[in-house]
Amino acid sequence: MLFQRIFAAAMLLACIGLALMAWPYQAAFSYEPVGPRAFPLLLIGLMGLALIYMLIRPQPTKHTEDEPALDRPTLVKIGICVALLLVFAGTFESLGFILSSMLIGIPMARLYGGRWLPSVVIITLMSIGLYLLFDKTMDVPLPLGLLDVLEN
Repeated sequence: MLFQRIFAAAMLLACIGLALMAWPYQAAFSYEPVGPRAFPLLLIGLMGLALIYMLIRPQPTKHTEDEPALDRPTLVKIGICVALLLVFAGTFESLGFILSSMLIGIPMARLYGGRWLPSVVIITLMSIGLYLLFDKTMDVPLPLGLLDVLEN
């Protein structure tokens, strides 16, 4: 229990530091209705609330037998997920949102037991749907990358 509270306190201090760094940020131009600092501050605030709960809750978290063990196959899956997210970050601008989402989404679905055809169809539809939701509905511009020729 003590280690959980120490971890929560350390992470809460990190959240406070990140919030202090994000608060004064002002972009030279506004490309979103709420501005560029709202999203990080919202995430930091939600994380901070969860960490405060971890600090003040009366009992420690109990682990059950239903939870997967942190063994070698689980750690390999976590490593592959982190690598895929790094690939997404690296290809986001050049390939664009739709293609980079498909590039990491299909292997991610397969990694967690998805079959090929449903994985390809669902990830493709989700990538296109999320692009349309953010870019067209919410006015948050996302890069098209190689698919830039389809615009207009």
